[in-house]
Amino acid sequence: MEFLSAYQEMIKVHGWNGTAATLGMNKSALEARVYEVKGQGMRVDTAMLIQSYSGTSHFAQAVAHATGGVYVDLPGVGEHDGDELGAKFHELYVKLGDLSKTYSFATKDGEIDNRERADLEHIAQEMHKTMKELMALMFQIYCRPGASA
Repeated sequence: MEFLSAYQEMIKVHGWNGTAATLGMNKSALEARVYEVKGQGMRVDTAMLIQSYSGTSHFAQAVAHATGGVYVDLPGVGEHDGDELGAKFHELYVKLGDLSKTYSFATKDGEIDNRERADLEHIAQEMHKTMKELMALMFQIYCRPGASA
């Protein structure tokens, strides 16, 4: 997700006027920042406030994407059990199967083209996200409270 799209999606939640009012500015001032009019630009702290107000993770996703990473919304602290952990392992195995199948199909002609590469990278990012969620669950379930690495 690009930054402009992220800002627009976050603002859609409460509208331009509602979001601007929450930030203590008018709609024109907000638009100037979002669309970078006359040297204006979106500050990180403002984008974070809009993200919090919208209840989304669009800005975090855009930052992760822009830096070659992937945003992972980790499971919240609470009651989790081994069944959830088993389901997350299963999800990872399924994605590994998808990666293997996609790789086999992509290399039949001896070359991975741009579309095939994008497909493989997408699956790998999904696997990375699932792995981070799995590890977070594992530590929440089996580590003592306050224990850290």
